[in-house]
Amino acid sequence: MSATDKNRVLIFDTTLRDGEQCPGATMTFDEKLEIADFLDSMGVDIIEAGFPIASEGDFEAVSAISKRVKRATVAGLARAGMKDIDRAGEAVRHAVKPRIHTFLSTSPVHMKYKLQKEPDEVLAMVVASVTRARNLVDDVEWSAEDGTRTEADFLCRCVEAAIKAGATTINIPDTVGYSTPDEYRALFEMVRARVPNADKAIFSVHCHNDLGLAVANTVAGLMGGARQVECTINGIGERAGNAALEEVVMAIKTRNDAFPFQTGIEATMLNRASKLVSAATSFPVQYNKAIVGRNAFAHESGIHQDGMLKNTQTYEIMTPESVGVSKTSLVMGKHSGRNAFRDKLKGLGYEVSDNQLEDAFVRFKALADRKKHIYDEDIEALIDENIATREDRVKVLNLLVVAGTNGPQSAVLTLDIEGQHHTRQATGNGPVDATFNAIQAMIPHAAKLELYQVHAVTEGTDAQAEVSVRLAGDDGKLVTGRAADPDTMVASAKAYIVALNKLTDQRGGVGSTNSRVHAHHGAV
Repeated sequence: MSATDKNRVLIFDTTLRDGEQCPGATMTFDEKLEIADFLDSMGVDIIEAGFPIASEGDFEAVSAISKRVKRATVAGLARAGMKDIDRAGEAVRHAVKPRIHTFLSTSPVHMKYKLQKEPDEVLAMVVASVTRARNLVDDVEWSAEDGTRTEADFLCRCVEAAIKAGATTINIPDTVGYSTPDEYRALFEMVRARVPNADKAIFSVHCHNDLGLAVANTVAGLMGGARQVECTINGIGERAGNAALEEVVMAIKTRNDAFPFQTGIEATMLNRASKLVSAATSFPVQYNKAIVGRNAFAHESGIHQDGMLKNTQTYEIMTPESVGVSKTSLVMGKHSGRNAFRDKLKGLGYEVSDNQLEDAFVRFKALADRKKHIYDEDIEALIDENIATREDRVKVLNLLVVAGTNGPQSAVLTLDIEGQHHTRQATGNGPVDATFNAIQAMIPHAAKLELYQVHAVTEGTDAQAEVSVRLAGDDGKLVTGRAADPDTMVASAKAYIVALNKLTDQRGGVGSTNSRVHAHHGAV
């Protein structure tokens, strides 16, 4: 950035790297490409596409994103080892603007117990890794892992050495979410004042949310002189997550008097970005989540409603439209045609192919026959479920349950397993337990049910039920499946199957080393 851009803040999105490290949030190859395309069109400056050396799949995803992203810088993460850096360089080499992001721990606790190295050894590794990366690409970012718990003198030595070796961006992350806003701002002011060549690099913030301070710390870092923000859609990430992109962007936009910065983000696309990532990861967005939560622009209190009717500014500091939330509710019904449906999807932020439209339209019509009123949320749940399940090997075809006070409750379930239909009857302690037992009978697995959650997509007794199911594989890996249907039992079965598909597709098998789903044959 030039001096005239001194208040321009670069948005570095790490949803596809740090966000995917969130337990259970693994995304498919196609989902990563779709999200990268959307981030690019939304105005994200740098897309951290993955950790190329972590796996062949990660390398392929970073490489594919590098080839297709038209505007943004594409970054690959690398540890300080030469193999890591070379692999990252190979993955991003086709990008219009490639970047290698390399990092090394600098805090006493990390150096002693994680690296088991002395400070001088770590400093030499900083120089060697940045030099290697700079020989491969012009744009190199160096991060001081656990920077907020690093001794000031050593941090300054490392930053100066990294810039001298060719780093163009310096990231000082609050890796463990320990810092406070005042401390974080002072840290950047100190480093920028003490490091002689600090003006040769852009400083970056990367904050974790362990104490709920990620966004506050991020903005404080900007006030301390940083001009790059590392963040994720919906704030997903390790442990309690990262600073949420949408919250940082709207804090700057809404309180520009307090935070006099500018970003290149098209804010009206934030709501759709949130839904896209939520669907890909099967991580529901909490209702009261700032900016993109379902209740972010909802008012139930009589006092609030009265104020809103008189003037929306009484209780809203930003408009729903500014972040891409539509005020429209009851529009679509069973008499709506394809063109109206396609137009509605566009209005909600969905761009679909003809085949996707046809599949979604058939499901919409089926829903309209069962449900009197179709709300925007119903359509979004239907489309998001379709996106999440379109490549699944196992699908729910039919379900019949018997429930009531006189048990045992039972379920007869028919699944499409890789093109073949299988039916099984099972009993259980309630219809949900019976349904899951039927799935277990057809697809034996060792996965453990960690979470079963149901909520209504809209109001009314005919509302669609949206079910979230979290499964833990025998290797401890967590995945979440989500599905919606007017019938809660059907939604439950679909969500469980979505989670099982994720385990088999991405974890090398459900409770085994076999990467395919196998059915027990036979029907009742």
